[in-house]
Amino acid sequence: MPERMDVNRRDDRRRLLELGSLGMLGLSLDRLLGGRAAAAGLPAETSFGRAKRCIFLFMWGGPSQLETWDPKPDAPREVRGEFRPISTSVPGIQIGEHFPKLATRTDRLCLVRSMTHANADHTRATSFLLTGQPPATVDDVRRQWPNVGSVLAALGRGRDTLPGVQMRPIVPGDVPRFVEQSQGQFAGWLGAAHDPLTIDSDPNAGDYRVPNMSLAAGLSVGRLSGRMDLLASLDRQTRAQAGALADRDEFHQRAFDLLTRAASGRGAFDLDEEPARVRDRYGRNPHGQSVLQARRLIERGVPLVTVFWPNDGIKNVSVYWDTHSRNFVDHKDRLMPVADMAFSALLDDLEERGLLDETVVVWTGEFGRTPRVGQVNSDAGAGADGRDHWPGCFTTVLAGGPFRRGFVYGASDRHAAFPQENPVAPADLVATLYHALGVPETQVLPDLGGRPQFVRPGRTIHDLFA
Repeated sequence: MPERMDVNRRDDRRRLLELGSLGMLGLSLDRLLGGRAAAAGLPAETSFGRAKRCIFLFMWGGPSQLETWDPKPDAPREVRGEFRPISTSVPGIQIGEHFPKLATRTDRLCLVRSMTHANADHTRATSFLLTGQPPATVDDVRRQWPNVGSVLAALGRGRDTLPGVQMRPIVPGDVPRFVEQSQGQFAGWLGAAHDPLTIDSDPNAGDYRVPNMSLAAGLSVGRLSGRMDLLASLDRQTRAQAGALADRDEFHQRAFDLLTRAASGRGAFDLDEEPARVRDRYGRNPHGQSVLQARRLIERGVPLVTVFWPNDGIKNVSVYWDTHSRNFVDHKDRLMPVADMAFSALLDDLEERGLLDETVVVWTGEFGRTPRVGQVNSDAGAGADGRDHWPGCFTTVLAGGPFRRGFVYGASDRHAAFPQENPVAPADLVATLYHALGVPETQVLPDLGGRPQFVRPGRTIHDLFA
C-alpha cells in the first residue's frame, strides 16, 4: 500500500488564494479541479467500452436479495419470507412484488445474482463494491484504494466539471452516520485533488444548497468577478517565479464558472429548473431527488455520481436497508417503493434523453441479508422479523452502456445463501465496470509517492456485455 504523504502542502500562491480570492468564499473546487495535470499523460484508452459516465445507486445497509431481486417462492417460509415474486417484462425472470415499476422495465436490466464476498461489516464491505479492492487495515484515507470515479478523474474524465460527486443527504434524525466512515468513497492514494465533491444536503428540502457552491453573505457575482480579475493580475506577476503553476488558471476558471452558474440559478444544482412532473416522477423524497440530481450532473460531464441511500429519520424503523428487525414492513412500506420509483424514473429519463447507451447505472448494496429470518450472522444479530448481514450471496443490477438487457447472470442456491453458478467477486464486477468505461486492463496511475499502481482489479466478465 502506498506510503502516506503530506497532501495538505501548499505553495505561497495557494496562500494568496486563501486570503484574497476563492478561499474567502470557502470554495474548495480549485483543489478538486487542480492537480489533475499529474495524470494528463495517461489518457484512458477508448478503443473499447462505449460508456462515458456512471451513476452508482448504493443501497447502503444491505438490501435483502430474497425480498428484492432473487425471490425463492419454493423455499421454506423462514427463508422465502412474506412476499411473493411477480413476473417481469422478460419471460422467465421474476423479482420481488414491491418492485412493480422495475418489473415492467426488466428488459433494460442485467441482474447479477451471484455476487459474493466474506466481509459482513458495513463500513469495510463498501470498499469491495466501490473500489474492487479489500478494505484497508488503516483509517488513513490516503492509504486506501481510490474509487472508480476518482480513477476516471485522474485519467482526465470530467476535466471541465468535477472529479465526481457523491450524494449523502442528511435528514432530521439521521444517526448514526455510518456512511461517513465507509471505505472506498474517496480518491485514496491518488490524492485529494481527485476526491469527489460530497453533498450532505437533502435535495428534497426547500432550502437545498450545495456546500462550496454558494456565495458568501454580502458577496455578489460581480464582486467575485472583480476578485478573479485581481487574481489574474497576481498570476501574471508571479508566473515567472512559479512555473509549476501554469495550469492553475484553467482550474480556477472552472471553479469560478461552476460557482457563478450555481449562484445565478443556472447550474446543475438548481433542481427547480426541472418540471414538477419530472421531480414527482423520481419521488419527492431525499433518495428520489438525489437520483435526479445525479442525472443532472452526469449530463454536464461529471464522470461518476454515487447516490448513497439516506436514513429517512423515521423513528422506530430500521436504519437505511439494515433490516435487523421489521424486515418485511420496511421493505414494503419505505424502502422498495422509493427505490422502485427512482430507479425506474432514471431509466426512462436516460433513455428519453439518448443517454442510456453511454451511461452505466449500478444498483447495489454492500452485501445481502441472511437466508433465514431471525438468523444471526453478526454482532448486530436479528430479531424474529429481521435478517442479519450476509455477504455470502447478493444481487447487483447493471443497466445501460454496453451491458446486456433483460439478462440474468449467475444463480444462487435454493435459499439464496451462496452462488450456485458463476460466482462474482466484487473485484470482477469493478473490473467489468472499468472495461465498460474504457479503462484498459494495464492501466496504471502514480500514487502519492510517485510509484505506478495498477488500478483495475479482477477479471472482466465478458458474458455481461451485449
